[in-house]
Amino acid sequence: MKGFLRRLLMKLIAGLVMVWVVATFTFVLVHSLPGNPGDIEYDRLIMQGTPPEIAQAKAAVVAGFTSHEPLLQQYFGYLGQLLHGNLGVSISYSGVPVADVIASAAPWTVLPVLSGLVVSFIIGVAGGVIAAVKRSTRWGGLLTLSGSLMAGIPSFVLALLLAFLFHTLWQILPYGDTSDVTLTPGFNGPYIGSVITHAVLPVSTYALLTYGGWLLTMKSSVVSVLGDDFILAAELRGISPVTRMRYIARNAILPLFTVLAISVGYMFGGSVLIEDIFDYPGLGNLLLHSIGRRDYPLMGGAFLLITVAIILANILAELLYSVIDPRVRRA
Repeated sequence: MKGFLRRLLMKLIAGLVMVWVVATFTFVLVHSLPGNPGDIEYDRLIMQGTPPEIAQAKAAVVAGFTSHEPLLQQYFGYLGQLLHGNLGVSISYSGVPVADVIASAAPWTVLPVLSGLVVSFIIGVAGGVIAAVKRSTRWGGLLTLSGSLMAGIPSFVLALLLAFLFHTLWQILPYGDTSDVTLTPGFNGPYIGSVITHAVLPVSTYALLTYGGWLLTMKSSVVSVLGDDFILAAELRGISPVTRMRYIARNAILPLFTVLAISVGYMFGGSVLIEDIFDYPGLGNLLLHSIGRRDYPLMGGAFLLITVAIILANILAELLYSVIDPRVRRA
């Protein structure tokens, strides 16, 4: 138990250091790229007829720090604002706080990513077990082939293919946005149904992209477990096939739970191309939007959130592995 707590503490410290590094990178990025965010906001306010004194005061904190202060003082001021949850204000969203913009976009990335990963994990794990147990049969070969094909397809190719087939060619599924713009958002049947149908293509892309990896990894893990001594001993004791399969699956799936938790974090970064192709307004699309419009505060906030998601996923993997594997708890 002490060993586990020590490892968890080290992970938390490493995570905080990584967040600090990304925050520092964001600060340097805002100062290095052409077009100071404060100057851009100042010009925008002047064009709207705002008096110069008021425009200067509003533009001074656009990136979470005051631009006329010494550089080191700006840096510490920026870190202090981060500790209070202030990421600055968005330039492209007319001065709306970055935290509010990200909060409105995050659910449209979290829900499709989690849904796609859970679906692919369940199907991939089940397929991997069958492919390993039936590896000398036609079904085992077909499952392995399907996993290899899916694991080798680039994300943008798969997304474009699904969009062409199900939206352009067959016109089965909608494309773009999170729902039909003519519907009133809320807990009503038409709106919820529209949200689900608009999410089918992104969710299917996430699921298919990760399905092959789960299947091949689970198959390899099951094959290695099949030769372990405890499985041979259990077979000699005459256990039932169902109990034998439960022993095999429980031990073979341990490494996959860790990878699943980590994949949740990394899929946030991988959502950029997929959301751009489907014109789906999640964090990935928001990040591209901020880059295209030189909205550096929004860009830095999106980078920071993705980093925190990856760090939390790694910590979750550590906790999850200790729960499902008693040997770790005793270490």
